[in-house]
Amino acid sequence: MADISILQKYFPNLTKQQQDQFARLFDLYKDWNEKINVISRKDIDNLYLHHVLHSLAIAKVIHFRPGTHILDVGTGGGFPGIPLAIMFPDSAFTLIDSIRKKVGVADAIAKAIGLENTEIFQRNAMEEKCKYDFVVSRAVSHIDDLVKWTKKNIAATPHNSLPNGILCLKGGDLSNELKKYAKRSDTWALSDMFEEDYFESKYVVYVQP
Repeated sequence: MADISILQKYFPNLTKQQQDQFARLFDLYKDWNEKINVISRKDIDNLYLHHVLHSLAIAKVIHFRPGTHILDVGTGGGFPGIPLAIMFPDSAFTLIDSIRKKVGVADAIAKAIGLENTEIFQRNAMEEKCKYDFVVSRAVSHIDDLVKWTKKNIAATPHNSLPNGILCLKGGDLSNELKKYAKRSDTWALSDMFEEDYFESKYVVYVQP
């Protein structure tokens, strides 16, 4: 069984089912990665630190209430959507990506661990028509593009501690990128959440379109 102690360090209240689902991810991603490169092959041994825990930074910012609907744009092999779907089994996640092979991997892994709160489609953000409480993404694109593509998908009525909007994982100097959103955005440094050096200069960014 994979060592998920890095997750338990920061999320000590994981249920047995959540622990089992997280633990199964390593062998599944390693196996699929040998067929289809969804994670850098040099990075697969860092799956829990660089990919799963990184995705779960969003769970340090907001605890999605039951019934919340979340769209993961550009999910690739399932990040941040699959870790968040494990963490919030009473919320509904739709994962989309334009690359068929990556969507196939994410879908196979979600099914293998018994996730019942995810739907996964080959689709780009501009094609997505449904409404969601939140859009999440992991370093997919410039904030301007993400807003342009997904503001049509943000539902009007809020149900959570944050108004409906976009939550994305980004790195580096974001001052210029967020300048026009100064009054309707917020950032949280991952280095304030997690002590590992990997999280320096990485952020959760919230934008209300």
